Amino acid sequence: MQHTIAIAGDGQMALILASIVAQTGHEARLWSPFPEAAQHLDRTRSSTRLANFQLPASVRVSGNIEDIFTSATLAVSAIPAQFARASWQRIAPTLNKDAGIVTVTKGVEVSSLCPPLDVLRSVTGTRPLAVLSGPTIASELARQLPATLLCASDHEAFAALVQEIFSRPWLRIYTSRDPIGVEIAGAAKNVVALAAGILDGLEMGFNAKSALLARGVAEIVRLGLVMGAKQETFFGIAGVGDLATTCFSPEGRNRTLGEKIGRGMSLPDALAATNGVVEGVETCKSVRALAQKHGIEMPIAAAVHSVLFENHSPAQAVRDLMGRSAKAERIG
Repeated sequence: MQHTIAIAGDGQMALILASIVAQTGHEARLWSPFPEAAQHLDRTRSSTRLANFQLPASVRVSGNIEDIFTSATLAVSAIPAQFARASWQRIAPTLNKDAGIVTVTKGVEVSSLCPPLDVLRSVTGTRPLAVLSGPTIASELARQLPATLLCASDHEAFAALVQEIFSRPWLRIYTSRDPIGVEIAGAAKNVVALAAGILDGLEMGFNAKSALLARGVAEIVRLGLVMGAKQETFFGIAGVGDLATTCFSPEGRNRTLGEKIGRGMSLPDALAATNGVVEGVETCKSVRALAQKHGIEMPIAAAVHSVLFENHSPAQAVRDLMGRSAKAERIG
């Protein structure tokens, strides 16, 4: 069966997924929330957000919601977490009531502390929903280098459909029944990636960064479990797989922004120097609030929050982490 796939967003993952859909023979449509950007992308088939990438000519691009979402059989949300609700409030009235939605957003809405699927559910009503996540350095996906993703949903048949549509010879997709675990892993890893970048900026070395990743996993598991996730999810593709990639890749926006801050740049200047949304900055607020709400310790997230929003120096935040009382290692 041929599907019509409507993609909300014009960032790196939106472009990659639109290209994949076109390659599989399904109809691909892409909506940009910025009319001028939509016109430029439609005309040039290129974007400043993804260098050396050409969007296939068969992908329909528009800044008009009706043009893209009317009659779509499946929709993709590639809108940053803090803007997703407003975008989907506009999209929802045009979307077929039977069309499922898969989100690739990695964040938690600050105002509600809701992960992406909860936001979609509250805005678009009862329909199949899934989250697609994993190690996704866009430039590598654009070059069709081997990669894996995880599609998690409470609707097994919908997860299988997403798996079928987006699988390629170079892209292997697994399925899962733990959507909340995948969402928390994808969101919280960006906060740890900011910390990893700060260590890079301070030139703290690989020993420190590896320790940070290990303890970061422990914090993410702790948060995930209290929100109903399965522990094994955090040790798979969408957990440590994604975390390692985003913390070590020089192309990761969260790690790179953290490095700039570690080298002494202010948060506003670092954000201004970054092309695209850095999800981990606002998600740090959400993760910190969730930890406080559920009464769990997340010292790395708290340290990043103190640097970004409480005027603590990066060096002092590291000293505070290292000065915590000694205890036995514990995961979750």
